[in-house]
Amino acid sequence: MREARFDQRGSVIRWTESGGTADDTSPATVYVHGLGAMSSVYHAHIAADPALSGRRSLLVDLPGHGISDRPQDFGYTLEDHADALACALDGAGVREADLIGHSMGGAVAIVLAHRRPELVRRLVLTEANLDPHPPASAGSSSIAALPEEQFVRGDGFARVLARVGPAWAATMRLADPLALHRSVTGLRRGTDPTMRRMLMESRAERVFLQGALSGELPGREELIAAGVLVETVPEAGHTLMFDRPDALVRAIAARSV
Repeated sequence: MREARFDQRGSVIRWTESGGTADDTSPATVYVHGLGAMSSVYHAHIAADPALSGRRSLLVDLPGHGISDRPQDFGYTLEDHADALACALDGAGVREADLIGHSMGGAVAIVLAHRRPELVRRLVLTEANLDPHPPASAGSSSIAALPEEQFVRGDGFARVLARVGPAWAATMRLADPLALHRSVTGLRRGTDPTMRRMLMESRAERVFLQGALSGELPGREELIAAGVLVETVPEAGHTLMFDRPDALVRAIAARSV
């Protein structure tokens, strides 16, 4: 396990690594999880696939999630998460990485590519958040519906854990409630320019995977016109890495050097 400081109080963001050698010059692959998740749980089986297992892989937990620190005075905006992720990549000596981002993690990856383009050569996004104010059906809506105080110090967190189902709750219960609520607030606020605009204007190679079970991707044609490779994956929903891991592995391996 490795770590890097991301704030003035000494809070650290942590990650685990696999693959790669001391003389390996190929780009690192960096996995970034979604809201209330952990990179090792959602992506370790992807990184271990024979098509990818030789590459240097970093499985990073965002602040307030998994094994990373959870400072109580941190903003947990998308920009905050992106800056913390940049600290991890700087600490690991990574440049021109392939970032694999799911849901909120995809939005963080987009923001990082916008703010620190030298760190990112390629974005592979699985149902990344592209717009502020996600629909009421989004998984984050039950968190956003509650005031921060009620969610953090009342019964809100317990109620949400019971509502989201056992799979998501298994990692969400390991996240800090304050970090969850503020991360959702940041997601709903979005960025300026929007994540969608950042993605469309990015100079990185860009792939967007949409699970067919999640419905049509809004603004699909606009993204394609901007040079984003958009793929709809059959028999997959929001957790595409579990529903169709083969599709995600192929997308990552499509450009391995």
